Amino acid sequence: MNLLFDSFWRAVAYCLRPRVMLMSVLPLVLVIAFTLGLGYLYWEAALDLVRLLLESSAFVNNGWAWLDSIGLGRIKIFLAPLIVIFCVTPVIVVVSLLVVALMMTPFLVRLVALRRFADLEERKGASFLHGLLWSLGSAVAALVAMVLSIPLWFLPPLVLVLPPLIWGWLTYRVMAFDALALHADAEERHTLFQRHRMQLLGMGVMAGYLGAAPSLVWASGVIFAAAFVILVPLAIWIYTLIFAFSSLWFTHYCLAALQALRRERAAAQVVVVEPQASDTLTAPVATPLIALE
Repeated sequence: MNLLFDSFWRAVAYCLRPRVMLMSVLPLVLVIAFTLGLGYLYWEAALDLVRLLLESSAFVNNGWAWLDSIGLGRIKIFLAPLIVIFCVTPVIVVVSLLVVALMMTPFLVRLVALRRFADLEERKGASFLHGLLWSLGSAVAALVAMVLSIPLWFLPPLVLVLPPLIWGWLTYRVMAFDALALHADAEERHTLFQRHRMQLLGMGVMAGYLGAAPSLVWASGVIFAAAFVILVPLAIWIYTLIFAFSSLWFTHYCLAALQALRRERAAAQVVVVEPQASDTLTAPVATPLIALE
């Protein structure tokens, strides 16, 4: 637990560094460009599709009638955009995570290693292609799990548990792998994943809950249309900062755990040989008696 909290506060302190804040701008620009491109191409079509689905549902129409009867009929104006945003947000989150993992994490790992673990040997256990395939495979698995779990979200307790758990698993898989890719070999990485699995998953889940906060800002961009242009980029920037913090947290934790593992193995290889005193006493040599004639 000491390692967990120590790495947490170190990650917070590193996030406040000007170089880290500046580095978060480049992923922000790319993710905003990606988001605006999707919005320009598919926003109206997505809204029309959602409205058509809502209008064709008898259950939804009964709900509209009830809302009109209590004076809340204007809510349906915002429902379609909110549903589209709710569906697009996971894609934006995954893209933000992958962009930060590919662009910021190598810089952050080297920054932490230079300042705290300068003597830690770089064994280069994973190449860039290996890391890319690992991240993409984990992201696809997380998206599939998210889609399959959507029916369970209608149960009030599960909607607060399943999405952060899935994002936490994805964050832990991507961030921990990237944090160890440069310094650990494949066997060390596997050992650390096994030994610290619950701690790493807990860190990922917490990062998943933190990642849910920008969704409120994101949704406010629809409700407050005048501030949409400001709030949506702000939400994306918060996403990148949260993932940058997560990357720093995992880097501090994983490199410290790797250093402890190597020291443990080095200590186990040292064999101290202590001289042992003989338990038997040497008997005096008997002098033979010579008979005198």
